[in-house]
Amino acid sequence: MSDASNYYGPVVNMNGGRQNIGINHGTVGGPAQDAELRAAVEDLTRLLRELRPHLAPDQARTVQGTLPELTADRGALRERGLALASVAQIAATVGEVGRPVVEAVGRLVTLLGAGS
Repeated sequence: MSDASNYYGPVVNMNGGRQNIGINHGTVGGPAQDAELRAAVEDLTRLLRELRPHLAPDQARTVQGTLPELTADRGALRERGLALASVAQIAATVGEVGRPVVEAVGRLVTLLGAGS
C-alpha cells in the first residue's frame, strides 16, 4: 500500500519584478499589534452581544449580521468599514447604553489606521 499524499510547502512563482523580498507569513507588524487588534475585536463582539437586547428588531438583525464579519484581519476589517460605521451609528441611537460600543468601534478604527 502506498501513501498517495503530497505535502508541499509554500509555492511562489515570480515572473520578473524587482526587489522581491519573500513571503509574508502574517508576521509583519509584530505580534503585539495583532494581539491588540484581536483583543479590540473580541471586546467589540462582546459589547455588541450585550447591546442586542436593547435594540429594535431591525437594529438587532443588523448587528447580528455584522458579528461574523468581525475578524482580527486588518485588511478584511478595513474593507468592512461601512459595517463598523453602521454598528457605531446603531449604538449611538440607543444613548448611554450604546456608548461602550461606539468607543470600542473608535478604538478599533484607530488601531486599523495605526497598522497602515
